[in-house]
Amino acid sequence: MTQKLKGIIPPLLTPLTDDFNLDVLALHRLIEHLVQGGVHGVFILGTTGEATGLKYDVRQEIIKETCSAAKDRIPVMVGITDTSVGESLKLANFAKEHGAKAVVAAPPYYFNLGQQELSEYYEDLATCLPLPLYLYNMPGLTKVHIDANTAIKLSKNPNIIGLKDSSANTVYFQSLIHGIQREDFGLFVGPEEITAETVLMGGDGGVNGGANLFPRLYVELYQASLSRDFPRMVQLQKQVMEVARMLYNIGKYGSSYLKGLKGAASLLGLCNPYLAPPFKHFKEAEMETISKNLDTIKINMEKIGLSGNTEHYV
Repeated sequence: MTQKLKGIIPPLLTPLTDDFNLDVLALHRLIEHLVQGGVHGVFILGTTGEATGLKYDVRQEIIKETCSAAKDRIPVMVGITDTSVGESLKLANFAKEHGAKAVVAAPPYYFNLGQQELSEYYEDLATCLPLPLYLYNMPGLTKVHIDANTAIKLSKNPNIIGLKDSSANTVYFQSLIHGIQREDFGLFVGPEEITAETVLMGGDGGVNGGANLFPRLYVELYQASLSRDFPRMVQLQKQVMEVARMLYNIGKYGSSYLKGLKGAASLLGLCNPYLAPPFKHFKEAEMETISKNLDTIKINMEKIGLSGNTEHYV
């Protein structure tokens, strides 16, 4: 990374076939959709990319094909989270070989690491990596929270260049902004509902799932927040909240967010709705709800000057 990354970095959906292999054509189509939508980078093999449910050979294929499709137009960040350090390093080396610019690692799940152990883990990992590292705070899924003091300490390592926070705790995020002294250290937020406010606080952008569907909405929200264009920011924030409310909360599933996001992507012609096991995609009745809600979202986006139509991309 020659300069600090800022802006909207979508956590890329992983387009799958019905036998859970990579849909290469859909992946290239989705990347083109995002590039044309003005995003500032892409993050693959994260939570939204269903990384933990994918075979290792599929993970490698995603890295290869994403870097090929991006063609150095936007930087590619690769998730290497794993319970095995060896597997993380293997994936990182593969990412380096194919042109990725950075890697991202959440704490290894299963064992509940203490903060000292967590700090040692990241220091050791960063020393061995061939690419710069972003920390990934995802306590809801890993059971381990990267404490602010731990993150501040780790930020002094020159090969650790940023942090993505998916805790939705803005007090914690504020502590990072004020505690980390490196100007080249990037701070990104995962939950799109709070991207605008964290940019106002001094954050560097969002890793927002909804940007897979409507990249221009999230890019414009970031730009409005950065320029302190509050009237426009309020308009766009309302649309982001509508996307979250109408697409991510259908049914009582632990995977409602992924089902809704991929279901909407399939209706927009971006990829199939298939999810990696153990999850399954929405059935007909739920897809009818997604379709109706998407129509409402598109109409409301057009009212504020954002086309909800993706046909010119796909």
